[in-house]
Amino acid sequence: MAVQLRKIEEQVMVITGATSGIGLTTARKAAEAGAKLVLAARNSDALDQLASELRRKGTQVATVTADVGVAADVERIGQAAMERFGRIDTWINNAGISIFGRIEDVPVEDMQRLFQTNYWGVVHGSLEAVKHMKTRGGGAIINLGSELSERAVPLQALYSASKHAVKAFTDSLRMELEKDKAPISVTLIKPAAIDTMFAVHAKNYMDKEPALPPPIYAPEIPADAILYAAQHPKRDVFVGGAAKAISSSGFAMPRLMDKFMEKSMFKQQQSELPSAPNRRDALYEPDPRNELRQRQGMSEHVAESCPYTAVTLRSHKIAPALLGLGAVLAAWGLARRPALRKAFR
Repeated sequence: MAVQLRKIEEQVMVITGATSGIGLTTARKAAEAGAKLVLAARNSDALDQLASELRRKGTQVATVTADVGVAADVERIGQAAMERFGRIDTWINNAGISIFGRIEDVPVEDMQRLFQTNYWGVVHGSLEAVKHMKTRGGGAIINLGSELSERAVPLQALYSASKHAVKAFTDSLRMELEKDKAPISVTLIKPAAIDTMFAVHAKNYMDKEPALPPPIYAPEIPADAILYAAQHPKRDVFVGGAAKAISSSGFAMPRLMDKFMEKSMFKQQQSELPSAPNRRDALYEPDPRNELRQRQGMSEHVAESCPYTAVTLRSHKIAPALLGLGAVLAAWGLARRPALRKAFR
């Protein structure tokens, strides 16, 4: 069955993790485009502030204080959408968290908590969306994966594992919905490093503060990809040429990539700043200091656009040319990582 998606200005859109980073950027962009929004996050004060900001601009907004790792909380998100707007057109499973550190140093309780948010949050949200969309004309489910859905890295083992799990769940859900001929589009968004509060929110077991390796992209790029997928059925979207290059390199030369990750990531994922004792994070509770911020403001150059992602989103009939262009742009993105450039010499 062909999937017909509404234009953004006609949509009711659910966004989890809506009070910072990609979720916040997507919410503001969707509001500007005229969508009705159901915003969910753990921090009720931040949700209220965001809702007030958007309502002043004419947006219809409902908010739900919820932990996506709790099925009953996610059910309340769906109920709020139905009670306020009568349907759900797009459900964006964006909420996520990371842990930096060696596997042996991370308590199992923290590992389980991360999976409760990153994996079970996606499962809960997807099932709630399917429940409502199947009986009300369909819609779009958009799950946030990562370039690490394709290629694991050291020092973020649990995050990598959770995003691999999100990819597998998303692919299986898509196939089952297609078998049922359900008019629901299922998309996996796989961003490269993005200038958000990701590193600041992460639990840290390293001696130094976490840092993301360049190239780093602006949060507006994944937000635009999400909004495009909300209107046009897409299977997967790599955000940033570097994300595609990581995936392709890991498939084509896995052992070489193992060596590269082993030699470089321990250095690349740590800044020059020492990690403070009792450093705050957002693994178990939201950190109010870093809410309602789209960007961390990283010292590295942040790419404000990505030709690779722009082309892949809008092209359907020029696959050969697209692959060639994608390879060039992806290689260019990776070449900007000094350690990788050195590794491939």
